[in-house]
Amino acid sequence: MKGAQATLQYLTAQGIDRVFGYPGGAIMPLYDALLDSPVRHYLCRHEQGAAFAAIGYARSTNQVGVCIATSGPGATNLITSLADAKLDSVPLVVITGQVARAAMGTDAFQEVDVLGLSLSICKHSMQVMSPEDLVPSLQHAFRIASEGRPGPVLVDIPKDILLMEVPEFEPEDQGALTLPQPDEQTIEAANQLLDNSQRPVVYVGGGVGMADAVQELRHFIARNNLPAVCTLKGLGSADTDHPGYLGMLGMHGLAAANLAVQGCDLLIAIGARLDDRVTGKLDEFAPHAKLLHLDIDPAEIHKRRQADVSLLGDLKQILPQLTCPQDKTEWLERMATLKAEKALTYSSHSGDGQIHAPSLLRSLSDLAETDAIVTCDVGQHQMWVAQHMLFSHPTCHLSSGGLGTMGFGLPAAIGAQVANPNKQVVAVCGDGSFMMNVQELGTLRRYQMPVKILILDNQRLGMVKQWQELFHEQRYSETDLSDNPEFSRLAQAFDIEAEQIQSAEQVIPALKRMLSHPGPYLLHVRLDHKDNVWPIVPPNTANHQMWEQPR
Repeated sequence: MKGAQATLQYLTAQGIDRVFGYPGGAIMPLYDALLDSPVRHYLCRHEQGAAFAAIGYARSTNQVGVCIATSGPGATNLITSLADAKLDSVPLVVITGQVARAAMGTDAFQEVDVLGLSLSICKHSMQVMSPEDLVPSLQHAFRIASEGRPGPVLVDIPKDILLMEVPEFEPEDQGALTLPQPDEQTIEAANQLLDNSQRPVVYVGGGVGMADAVQELRHFIARNNLPAVCTLKGLGSADTDHPGYLGMLGMHGLAAANLAVQGCDLLIAIGARLDDRVTGKLDEFAPHAKLLHLDIDPAEIHKRRQADVSLLGDLKQILPQLTCPQDKTEWLERMATLKAEKALTYSSHSGDGQIHAPSLLRSLSDLAETDAIVTCDVGQHQMWVAQHMLFSHPTCHLSSGGLGTMGFGLPAAIGAQVANPNKQVVAVCGDGSFMMNVQELGTLRRYQMPVKILILDNQRLGMVKQWQELFHEQRYSETDLSDNPEFSRLAQAFDIEAEQIQSAEQVIPALKRMLSHPGPYLLHVRLDHKDNVWPIVPPNTANHQMWEQPR
């Protein structure tokens, strides 16, 4: 068979029946072969949108997402999405077309060295230079994308190889992946740390969800009576009904979470990497605590802080082996009291009837289905979602973490809806972020996906504006978006149902209308541009010195 047919046949053999992409010259043979393939292709309206859709698919299923693009601008339009997948450890295989081998190196039309461009932002990159290497390269790509710490893999295929005959192949039996496991002595040392601690706190990162270790984590927390905090990507991993669940920690973490970590004597980091948005001033982060660090990636151990004991391997296998004979109930009760003292209130804080974003998002959390998937763009609304919504599983909260990519929410929601056609999917967008991939409204219209879009519109680049207000003497530079379009009318131009609200009494009825609508729906919510996200940890400051909302 030809290379294009072999590529699609291999995808089918891997169980890949849905892909996202955008056609063009160098990748055209693959698109021609799609007409005779069982693989369903979703045409997005920009390559970045296609890759974010594949990321949404992957993150909502813990399976490999696949996207396809042509050479030149098609490939360069993927770069941001590849970086996003790398920093958030998303299993992604990206297939790009390339000019024919005879034209490579001649500055041919739409020739770009995407292999070179992608090296630092992919887990692995490869270029197929012989027909015999095509299928082995794809096998290699899927293996690397999903094994150990997941990540994106690029496969660049010259057009002539897609058109050439390639050898027949048999599906490769790669066998079970063997992950490293700590020895009994190290497990014993970890249990000794747990037993000796008086004030332990579990610090949950995104690795728990990627390891499919949510139940193991919840059992570990429950049987040992431990309080827990989560990172942005860790949200949904811990049981939110557990009395010791304190929410997100870090720069915009909840007050109880930050204070618990700062006062603990043992920090149990599980699938977390101690990134700068979590730690604040690193040398004052959890200053009295020893560190027990569990991860799959040896590069993360001791990277930011020396661990007293580290356990490298599969969290599903490690967590059941950890136990603490000493009763931690008294410490757990203290943390539950702290949580109650710092509990957030939900009302229109200004008293003037304007919509209060945290209250709206808590109402959305209450009204949405338990297993609803919420995607986010990046900015103030992203932090409000993390603070005020509750998630039943980490695959229910898809937010751009490491790269902080505006424009992520809508295409990620599209990918999540493709992967989960029977689940409720809501994209919470900021007015600035929404405009970055607004063209994907066309994708919603084409496939009539029932994605709900909630735009929180303060007519500002809100997070940048907040920093200018607090740390740059209110010198506002290029953050005014008061010339935004009327988003509800924009949606209606795509034949998508939409409405706009601007007062608090409209919130609950509008949310109910949005969630109950059978097709795509856009709810445009007008907010006061003066509202900020609280708490906030100022730069180069310890987390316990966070600024809380002014009274």
